[in-house]
This record gives sequence, structure tokens and C-alpha cells, in this order.
Amino acid sequence: RGLGDVYKRQKDCSTQRNLSDSGRKQSEKIGSFFNENKIPIDLVISSEWCRCKETAQIAFGKFETFKALNSFYEARFQKNRSSQIRDLRNYISSWESDSNLILVTHYVVIYDLLNSAVSSGEMIITDKKLNVIGNLEIN
Repeated sequence: RGLGDVYKRQKDCSTQRNLSDSGRKQSEKIGSFFNENKIPIDLVISSEWCRCKETAQIAFGKFETFKALNSFYEARFQKNRSSQIRDLRNYISSWESDSNLILVTHYVVIYDLLNSAVSSGEMIITDKKLNVIGNLEIN
């Protein structure tokens, strides 16, 4: 498969592993957590993959996509791994706001970026320098 096939797969949710009912409920709970605790959000950015976009849509409503948040789990995406993480680090370091930046992404991206494992529905909280402050698991 070529890059054109990958792009088509990202646009066609029927070709992807999508959120389960449980994942949708977790997304709703994440959004409720932010609302109930009046946590200010400046921007929500998501991977271009449907699973992440659906999570962002359900939890936060408004979001943008960012290629650097895409999964590189499959071998054919490995060549972009270091440049993706570099682009993501650059984006975060240049981001300016007093409110929170929310990233909706994949296990492999989180692990490479933070050297920290994460579960489905779990949030990792960091400072701007990507020091892990804590985590919160939504079940």
C-alpha cells in the first residue's frame, strides 16, 4: 500500500478500529470532567485517525487535527516516527496560552513523547516542558 492508501484509510472510518460504546462513554465522561471542574481549554488537537477525532468530538466538541499526533504503530509509519515527535515537541514548545492544550492521540505517540505508558481513557497531565505532573483514568 502506498501513501495514497493511508490517506484514504484516514478519511474512511469504516477501514479503521473505531471507538466502542465503552470508548464513547469514556469520551463523554472526559468532557464532563473538564466541564464540571471548570478547566479552561485553549485548544484541542487530535490525530487525524477517526478514533481520536471521535473522542475529541464527543469530549470537547470543537477540535483541530494535527498530523504529528497520528499513530506510527504499523511498520510502514515507522520512518516518520522521529520527525513526528520532533514536530510535536516543536509545536508544544512554541504554544503560548494561559489555558490548557489538549492532545488526543495514540499510545505509541504518548509513549515516545513522554516515555510513559497510558491506558485507554487515561489522561496524562504534563507541563509545557513535558514533565509528567500526574494522570487521571476515566472508566
